Amino acid sequence: MAKPISFFVHHQGRGHAQRTMAIVRELPASQPVSVLTADPSLFDGFERDIEIVALPNMIGAPVPTPELYDQPTPSVMHCVPLGLPAMRQTMRRILDHLDDRDTGLFVIDVSAELALLARIASVPAIKIRMHGNRGDAGHLAAYDACAGMLAPFDERLEQADYPDWARAKTFYSGGLCTSSEHRDDKVSARRALGLPLDREIVVALTGGGGAGTPYAPLTVAARAAPDTLFVTVGPLHREGHETDFANLVNHGWVSHTSDYIAAADIVLASAGDNTVHEVMRAGRPFICAPEWRYFDEQQRKAESLAAVGAAIHLPNWPGDLDGWRALLERARTLDIEHQRGLYSPEAAARAAEWLQSRVETLWRDDATGAPQPVAVAANAN
Repeated sequence: MAKPISFFVHHQGRGHAQRTMAIVRELPASQPVSVLTADPSLFDGFERDIEIVALPNMIGAPVPTPELYDQPTPSVMHCVPLGLPAMRQTMRRILDHLDDRDTGLFVIDVSAELALLARIASVPAIKIRMHGNRGDAGHLAAYDACAGMLAPFDERLEQADYPDWARAKTFYSGGLCTSSEHRDDKVSARRALGLPLDREIVVALTGGGGAGTPYAPLTVAARAAPDTLFVTVGPLHREGHETDFANLVNHGWVSHTSDYIAAADIVLASAGDNTVHEVMRAGRPFICAPEWRYFDEQQRKAESLAAVGAAIHLPNWPGDLDGWRALLERARTLDIEHQRGLYSPEAAARAAEWLQSRVETLWRDDATGAPQPVAVAANAN
């Protein structure tokens, strides 16, 4: 019987859950799988038979006293408020589950603290890698505590400041895109969406993890390029003073963003993992406008994309007509050949195969092929 694999899935946005489902689909049907998350609804309709464990949602839980609130956060941790029953319940539920199921591998997407908890609890853990300024003590300790890291992107997008010792224990799956349905042809995509065939189209899109695409800068873009059609997909952030233009249309939430990406001449989007890999799959000039994220995750990812020539990194939205005209001209001349290979259709399967191999290797004795106990000397410390 295969050792179970358990996943912790952060419930902010949809990306963590979608990535988990893409990988779990590729695991053998005989592999026991469980998912621990504070939002089980993210897995509604998932076709694979897995166990879902609901965790308390600790976001916004009040610290009961001022003195507890004033206690400093340890340098090796990021979010560990004191006195929260919901946090104790979460940790207990996780540990009880790992113990009851005799979990062989705990895949964490994402939490540095849970990587440390897993090591203390004697459960081998795999941490999903994300971009960002993560050289702090908490992230380095989590990397050190894990039995490996899984980077769901191409190794060419790795940051130069990621430590060599951590890189050596990291598996790069290639660009993992969680959207399975897509079109390659621009004409068929435009026809399916009812968009004009003979006009330059810029698609601006954002996912569910942030505040939405800022609408005011797009109104300036529409005025700067009146012959271009700007189409927005996903949530918008409006300030209330914007002037609408006929060449700026809002489509809101849609079921297949990949159709819009295929229909575009230029894509303007944030640096969310799946969005990036959808654009790389389609091969479209990409203006990457990172949203604010903890540890500058999206800024660093946009920098990595720009460094290999796969995108234009847009740290600040243009506020004037000439700025938009210059930006659009840069995008028109972007060589999309630099995007080639940054998306991998086998990424989810490669990630699943690697996780399967890790749990088998970790629990197999080299001589007999069966788990064997190894004596461990007691540590008086």
